[in-house]
Amino acid sequence: MDDVDAVQAQIARNMIDSGDWVTPRLDGIAYMEKSPLKYWMIAGAFKIFGVHDWAARLPVSLSAMLLCWLVFRMGAWAFSIRAGLYAGLAMATCVGLFLFTRFQIPESALAVTIALAIWSFLRVMDPEERRPGVWASTMAAAIGTGLLLKGLIAAVFPAASALLYLAFTRQILLRDTWKRVQPGRVLAIVLAIAAPWHVLATLRNPPYFAWTLHSGPGQYHGFFWFYFINEHVLRFLNLRYPRDYNTVPRAYFWLFHLLWLFPWSVYFPAAAKLGFRPVDRAGRMRLMCLCWTGFLLTFFTFSSTQEYYSLPCYAALALLIGSALPGSSIEVRRWLRFGTGALIVIAAAAALATGWILAHVWSLPAPGDISRALIEQPIEKYTLSLGHMGDLTLRSFAYLRAPLALAFAAFVLGVLLIRRWRIAGAVVMMVLFFHAARLALVVFDPYLASRPLAEALNRAPRGTLILDNPYWEFSSIVFYAETYHGQRVLMLNGRRNNLEYGSDAPGAPGDVFIDDAGFRARWLSSDLFYVCVEHEKVDELRRLVGAGTLHEIVESGGKVVFSNRPAA
Repeated sequence: MDDVDAVQAQIARNMIDSGDWVTPRLDGIAYMEKSPLKYWMIAGAFKIFGVHDWAARLPVSLSAMLLCWLVFRMGAWAFSIRAGLYAGLAMATCVGLFLFTRFQIPESALAVTIALAIWSFLRVMDPEERRPGVWASTMAAAIGTGLLLKGLIAAVFPAASALLYLAFTRQILLRDTWKRVQPGRVLAIVLAIAAPWHVLATLRNPPYFAWTLHSGPGQYHGFFWFYFINEHVLRFLNLRYPRDYNTVPRAYFWLFHLLWLFPWSVYFPAAAKLGFRPVDRAGRMRLMCLCWTGFLLTFFTFSSTQEYYSLPCYAALALLIGSALPGSSIEVRRWLRFGTGALIVIAAAAALATGWILAHVWSLPAPGDISRALIEQPIEKYTLSLGHMGDLTLRSFAYLRAPLALAFAAFVLGVLLIRRWRIAGAVVMMVLFFHAARLALVVFDPYLASRPLAEALNRAPRGTLILDNPYWEFSSIVFYAETYHGQRVLMLNGRRNNLEYGSDAPGAPGDVFIDDAGFRARWLSSDLFYVCVEHEKVDELRRLVGAGTLHEIVESGGKVVFSNRPAA
């Protein structure tokens, strides 16, 4: 898809082309805000399987699968095989994991490293554990790997969760605690894994150290400042520059977990009735899950927040739910019955809603692609990861009749099955519903991606490609347009967002960003140019260069490609 999805894949591809695996680059410009491991994993998949969109998705897919398996193993170790299985199923079939693994973000892989680090810590502290040193090393390796995925939070979350746990269990001042944890060995392993890249990136992108808390257009302070000060400190304080992001309202950030963990969130009350005293392995795991979830959600309550930032605590919530589902006491079983009843009511309401929508759009025409039936929101709405949900209209569901029908069947089947087989019924319902969601994403593809435009450019005579916006708006064109692979694209009035800072670095290409005058001069020259533009900005181009110079090559998903000469 356009935006971050194709950006991450293209950065990995650029690493292969350039041979520079230290400084990520996009269109020749240093892209310094993120850790590199996700690019390395995608590049590794490209090396093995070739450059394909499905290969770019392998790291996220495998991370999600590994996370579900890890949750199962943690639950089996702490509770029972049955509870572990339920926890793994809750992780695998919750809404949040499906939603936030549809595009290239490292949260699922980060969740693996955090869960593994926390489980390793519990193994270290378990009095029955015979190899605490091995698990201390595993904890360190998980933290070091996480630092290369998402920065300092990969160390902060497990470390803070562990310290809270030790404080609650009154072990934090015991000598035996730190003898088992072996902080010296842990720190050495973490640094051995994570320090080399950070040091190299700092040395290759001077100035080496800057401590200012302010920046602005044209101010360049090197990698260290941007990565550590800007991306960690100033982002937490909501002062990052440039401010190209939004934040979820705090109440929604907490309450959305009822949706992200659906359908299993109906069993939160049952999980609350379990024992959390650290008198046995199960109690210790539940207490750790509270520390884990509580710290992470509190941390982001005081920071700038996207919907998916809390994904690393889904494992803890799934473990709590999984430990409740076997029904270990009369009171827990009573709340399980309440949760099952609530789930049946919700599934029935969803069936009625999807059935009503399906009946109302069944005979509506659906010409072209779905972009014709969507509304355009203010640009700030799209700075949240689910911002496009607000584009939907009732008419747009006419393009989604098949997914709607399957979703309707999923909810009806859920009502019937959950009454008799609580766990299996919910799993079957969600598997069918996710398949309906996948079919809906296929329908949305022309709107969310630009592959049809890239394919038309591949068939057209080669020219110079201009994007009328920042790179993110048309990033999948660059990934799919093989004809332009290795050739820089130009951006019309696009020097903002995440490429703005790197564009001021010494040695950054100076010919990537163009203004209206530069575009007009190029467009009216004898050379062949193509411009990719969104529908709502076509009139601006007409006023700039004249309607007679805009020759349409292809239109798809509310986006158009024009050439400055008639197509051959």
